[in-house]
Amino acid sequence: MVGSSQEPLLEVYYDNCPGCIQDKKNECARGIPYREFFFVWLIMFATVLPVACLFPFLYFMIRDLKIAKRVEDIGFYAGFVGASFMLGRALTSTVWGIIADRYGRKPVMVIGTITVIIFNTLFGLSVNYWMAIITRFLLGALNGLIGPIKAYAIEVCNKEHQALGISLASSAWGVALVMGPAIGGYLSQPAEKFPNVFSTVPLFNWFPYFLPCLCISLIAVAALIGCIWLPETLHTHGIDKQVESIEASTESNKKETMGPSPPKQNLLKNWPLMSSILLFCIFSLDDMAFTEIFSLWAESDKRFGGLSFPSEDTGQVFVVSGFSLLLVQLFIYARLNRLLGPIILARICAALSIPLLFGFPFMTYLSGPILSVVVNCASLLKNILSVTIVNGTFILQNNAVPQDQRGAANGISITAMSLFKAVAPAAAGAIFSWAQKRQQAAFLPGDQMVFFILSVVELIGLIWTFRPFLGLPEK
Repeated sequence: MVGSSQEPLLEVYYDNCPGCIQDKKNECARGIPYREFFFVWLIMFATVLPVACLFPFLYFMIRDLKIAKRVEDIGFYAGFVGASFMLGRALTSTVWGIIADRYGRKPVMVIGTITVIIFNTLFGLSVNYWMAIITRFLLGALNGLIGPIKAYAIEVCNKEHQALGISLASSAWGVALVMGPAIGGYLSQPAEKFPNVFSTVPLFNWFPYFLPCLCISLIAVAALIGCIWLPETLHTHGIDKQVESIEASTESNKKETMGPSPPKQNLLKNWPLMSSILLFCIFSLDDMAFTEIFSLWAESDKRFGGLSFPSEDTGQVFVVSGFSLLLVQLFIYARLNRLLGPIILARICAALSIPLLFGFPFMTYLSGPILSVVVNCASLLKNILSVTIVNGTFILQNNAVPQDQRGAANGISITAMSLFKAVAPAAAGAIFSWAQKRQQAAFLPGDQMVFFILSVVELIGLIWTFRPFLGLPEK
């Protein structure tokens, strides 16, 4: 019998099974699989970049598409564009997870990356509101790799480096969620921001929001090329006729000595899995709503309680957060996780996020360099706390199921998360528009109400990290 750090479906290796080949490689390997980890990071990064890249320029894009009749209504229409991506993902994520468990992780990763290249580019070429919504919906519906790649990140290495694999996948997720808006903020409307370079190019005058989408699609092209060097990790235990007799003999011996294989557990009845997914969904809803609200709040006029930031200043905030977040995830998170564990670490981060969120609307009383420093530091801290929580939920989800169910489990996770994230932008946009109309209210006027609601959601997530809400797998 040959052991494996990746929990193979059978206790022998099959030469024609890509999962067994990878398990044997992992067992023999002593070092970190740098090449595989790099491409996992790049694919995840390229896939998540489009999720939030539009938020810094969405306010201006809705304005230019002339769908909103009043300035106060821009946030309302912006919310539905953000929600369309997550709605598309919610409808198909479980299907993509099942496909990944049946046909392999790699085909799903390739299809998802191609989807980013095509539909993210088309979104930048949107000529009306409905084209923007449809392209975002298809971008979410046809890109199902985020769930399977989380399982892939721990299957491509031995058990010793699984925490690092999860951390890298999560850091790519977190960095992309802040670098996407940075790219969107800096590169949107290039003919206005960089007239010496882009004003003579008609394409960028006709489509002022195409350049950031094009840049992200080119990153996705690089990720697609990287898929060539990635091995498959799914256990197929193939049907090569030359080994059928060996397989039959092995199965017969196993049944005599070990009895029949246990049936697969119903994932929906796996409370440790479902409770960790719900925890993930709560914090994902809060994080998505914050990302949209922060951009709308920062760019709205000061008379409506905003900061009157141009899109490039909003992008700068995300750049600072992105680079700092990458360093924290690579050099600090794994050590903190070993010291405290994912649950305690998530509780600490959630508790710190509550007062931090409630403090954002009071930054409007600042100005000049002090305002810039405080906004950047607060945004950086909020993103670090959010991604640290997400890391913990990833670990809890993957530890709650065996290897052959991780694709489906992550598909369920991404489906549920996408439903919550589909609600988040639409609800956040509607609440933001409502809050801007109540600047003189006696209780939590203006944007104070928006950030108060975000704090309440964070508190609900903190409560969920305790028993009996959060279940843990039996050891």
